[in-house]
Amino acid sequence: MIGIGIVGYGYWGPNLVRNFSDLDGVRVVGICDMNSKRLAAAHKKFPGVETFSEFADFLKTPGLDAVCVATPVSTHFKLARAALAAGKHVLVEKPLASSTREVRALMVLAEKKSLVLLVDHTFIYTGAVRKIREMAAGGELGKIQCYDSVRVNLGLFQHDVNVLWDLAIHDLAIMDYVLGERPSAVSATGLSHVPGQPENVAYLTLFYTSNLIAHINVNWLAPVKVRRTLIGGSKKMIVYDDLEPSEKLKVYDKGISIQQSQEKIYDMLISYRTGDAWLPKLDATEALALEARHFLDCIVGKVKPLSGGEVGLATVAILEAATKSLKKRGQPVEV
Repeated sequence: MIGIGIVGYGYWGPNLVRNFSDLDGVRVVGICDMNSKRLAAAHKKFPGVETFSEFADFLKTPGLDAVCVATPVSTHFKLARAALAAGKHVLVEKPLASSTREVRALMVLAEKKSLVLLVDHTFIYTGAVRKIREMAAGGELGKIQCYDSVRVNLGLFQHDVNVLWDLAIHDLAIMDYVLGERPSAVSATGLSHVPGQPENVAYLTLFYTSNLIAHINVNWLAPVKVRRTLIGGSKKMIVYDDLEPSEKLKVYDKGISIQQSQEKIYDMLISYRTGDAWLPKLDATEALALEARHFLDCIVGKVKPLSGGEVGLATVAILEAATKSLKKRGQPVEV
């Protein structure tokens, strides 16, 4: 039986407690939060789980084998480092830390202690994204040429990171999982509309050494919530709408064919291909439940982490470059 503790019982923490509580082979032994009202709510919902307001006391919980960190990004490094130093396996909410320097330090410590370090990139555990990866890896999409995503809503405003670190991180994790290559440079523009606060609207473009380009639109000021991604391949195209209850993924047999004119060698003939569209069957298992099981499997030594430190480092490196580009009004920055 693996003992799990959750630090942070705000927006995401209750979901972690619920999923780990439902998992065979796991026992939630502690919940830690500085907010007394949140702790009272946690105690009411999970009366058998001990609650703590001090992290140092929480780490001393008998039977605690692993820690899940669901706190503001600025606290991730300090809490994860302390947990690893105490000999605990660690799952950290995205992004893994505030800088590549911090991520590398966590990776070194985890390796030194032979502990699991997993970053909570929940979307790569969804049935839709796993199906996209399966199709991409199997060649069904052909050569992927573009990735275009809109991820907007009204709030939740973060005070320690900008909207790229909060929302674009999801697409960066999805692309890292699906595309099989990482960007060479990025360009980002954005603005803050709240004095003294991080950027709440941003546009991120990623350039790859192959003939692939990606664009991500994120903001906290949209009147509606949109979670829609278009992936264009040379054979087929995909529209992924995460807010669709039953038709999240639509595959289109559409595209273009380019042929060179025999009469005029410099002329190109472009023809359009319009075929069928269909809805692939998706695994409906909750993504966080799969991730919780994966974390447990990693701890007991069955599998290699799917979203381990290396993935966390790659996504944070892109976010660091994007932040530099923001300050330079969109000037491309190498990753």
